[in-house]
Amino acid sequence: MSIQELISVSRRYGADPAYVVAGGGNTSWKTADALYIKGSGAALETITADGFVKMDRRRLAAIWTSSYPGDPDERESAVLADMMAARFPGEENKRPSVETLLHDLLPSAYVVHTHPSLINGITCSVRGEAAATELFGDDCLWIPSTNPGYILSRTVKDAWAAHVSRAGQKPAFILLQNHGIFVNADSVAEVDAIYQRVTEKIQARIIRQADFSPLALDASTGSAAAEAARLLSILAADNGKPASIQFALDAELARLCASREAFAPVALPFSPDHIVYAGSDFLFADGPGNELEQAYKDFVQSFGRKPKLAAIRGLGVFGIGGNGKSAALAVDLFRDAAKVAAYAEAFGGPKYMSSDQVAFINDWEVERYRSKISTGA
Repeated sequence: MSIQELISVSRRYGADPAYVVAGGGNTSWKTADALYIKGSGAALETITADGFVKMDRRRLAAIWTSSYPGDPDERESAVLADMMAARFPGEENKRPSVETLLHDLLPSAYVVHTHPSLINGITCSVRGEAAATELFGDDCLWIPSTNPGYILSRTVKDAWAAHVSRAGQKPAFILLQNHGIFVNADSVAEVDAIYQRVTEKIQARIIRQADFSPLALDASTGSAAAEAARLLSILAADNGKPASIQFALDAELARLCASREAFAPVALPFSPDHIVYAGSDFLFADGPGNELEQAYKDFVQSFGRKPKLAAIRGLGVFGIGGNGKSAALAVDLFRDAAKVAAYAEAFGGPKYMSSDQVAFINDWEVERYRSKISTGA
């Protein structure tokens, strides 16, 4: 076991869009004394040894016996300060993942945490917990939707202990509602075997795949899309700098943009990643031109922020960002949401994040930092 194995497994999962989109997910490797955890905002696909933060496990363990404020913002700031203080000398210019405490408390050497759309078809579904029990039994620890950070780590810590006490075995993996999966094992081969087992069992239950077959644009549609992109670039301009726009259209997006009713399954956020990169609310306009302009103004007035993604009925979707990368990521995460919605049909339909959890992510400094680093903003 070594840091090189950690780099290898991180890059492999990070390069596979079935497991990781944008900056989602994190990995770690631990010894008796140290935890090597992915730095916040670092890309798994290209990570090197410098992308991991070496943490003192003794000082991380001390966090569990510390007292923190009841106010969520004050609590998370205090916990973050203590996590920063747990870095080994020489790591001061790195910021550890917000899920560092969770990685440290899991007993095995390797942790690979990802947000696969297939697996989130269960975690973001109405029957998710029941389906997980049917498919995996005591191999799985299900964690109800919980705000990330210290509270999530505390919740997992208590639930893990209760599971071991009840089942007489440690779970092979954790499913986090509206979030993703944590796989914890003592070898990379075992990590891979667990992921394969989980994905195969879920795949066997899926009843519909999202259809991203490309669609050709006729002259009229192409002209309308170009004009809508021009208008959005102006409307979303920042200090006079036009916004970057990424237009996307395929069979699945055309189906979703056919009407407001068709768009409903993806109109609310499934996970923190979707909020960070595509926004917690999408602009839906009934047409380009004046209808789009009015819808944009209404959105800003209603939510007090600019949209990161716009859908236009009968036309397609538009990622909106300060640069090309952030605009493209908005489209990528919207497509990911479309996959999750399709997979969730097999498990009772979609289940979204609650309004208070959405507000927490929108206001959380940690997620703003992750977005800035990963999009190059």
